[in-house]
Amino acid sequence: MTQGPATPLPTPKERRRLREAKSLTQAQVAATVGVTRETVRSWESGRTSPRGRKRVAYAKLLTELAGTPAPAAAPVQEPELVAVGAASTTPSVDLAKTTSPKPRPTERTPLKSASEAFDALYTHCAPHLVRQTYLLTGRRTLARESVERAFQQAWQRWPEVAVDPDPAGWVRAAAYEYAMSPWHRMRPAHRHPDAPPADPDDRKLLDVLLSLPPAYRRTLLLYDGVGLDLPETAAETEASTPAAANRILHAREAVAEQLPDLAVPEQLHRRLTELAGAEKLDAPGSTLVRSGSEKRTRFWTRAAIAVTVLIVGATALTVRVAPTHYEPVPAPGAPISGVPPLTGPDRLTEGDLELRRQLRGELSGGPERLAPAAE
Repeated sequence: MTQGPATPLPTPKERRRLREAKSLTQAQVAATVGVTRETVRSWESGRTSPRGRKRVAYAKLLTELAGTPAPAAAPVQEPELVAVGAASTTPSVDLAKTTSPKPRPTERTPLKSASEAFDALYTHCAPHLVRQTYLLTGRRTLARESVERAFQQAWQRWPEVAVDPDPAGWVRAAAYEYAMSPWHRMRPAHRHPDAPPADPDDRKLLDVLLSLPPAYRRTLLLYDGVGLDLPETAAETEASTPAAANRILHAREAVAEQLPDLAVPEQLHRRLTELAGAEKLDAPGSTLVRSGSEKRTRFWTRAAIAVTVLIVGATALTVRVAPTHYEPVPAPGAPISGVPPLTGPDRLTEGDLELRRQLRGELSGGPERLAPAAE
């Protein structure tokens, strides 16, 4: 008995892009196809490929995602904490909002300029990144500032980011690094904590997250919140795969110890999504981010030019006033023998005393003072 030809599937990156375009989570896709979330994660990473009926169901779902709205079996829960991972290897991918109609992959039109590509990336990633950084820090202002600073760095290095295999991951890593910098503790704004969430359950979950070590908190958010697989999580946190796995296990144990209802990873992912979506955090416009990046670049360029001019001027002044020939150092003085030491006045002799009495006894004026007589 011969087996029929396999149903064609898009590339792993295209599968992930189609899911993210409809704001679907891996758990929702897994529920639609009838598999586990880890299986969908393996399909999107390219480690495994579906077979049989699951392949047909998965291909049908991807076809619907490419041309029609999301299937009714997996309703979209807004807002979602979805992955902002790699959507393409080129900056010309259409990353418009999910509310606009999505063209098929063969019908995509390339973006005309770098600013359009940057704006598309910003529109696709910034809203999710603001919510994610809020879960990392618990501070709304710092979350917006971190995302803005990360995209400013991306615009300054756009030739490098544009050709990166995962431009959204590049920006996410920059935002996380800035948000979790320990130097923020010295800022005056950190003396007063932000207002906690209104819901008691959200407030308790946020307190548990902030009580975790920064490395554990970031690893847990990337794996159970964003939905990255273990190798991607380890690579983004600059840790080995066993170290990342241990961080996830210990972080889950710490969360489950205080919140037993979240001992199941699926429940933890759902609660992280709800907590991120409960906060209305808006990112600034992409035009403002690009203009702020350009202003920052001009400022540091002018500062570097000013420092260079100052160094050149100081060097020229040093050369001008420096001696042009060698001046030998004077030899140290040597003591001279045979010279009596300098002493004070001696005691008056009898003759000196007699002379002093005589001078004091004579008249102070008169011819005797002007023309002394010879004796």
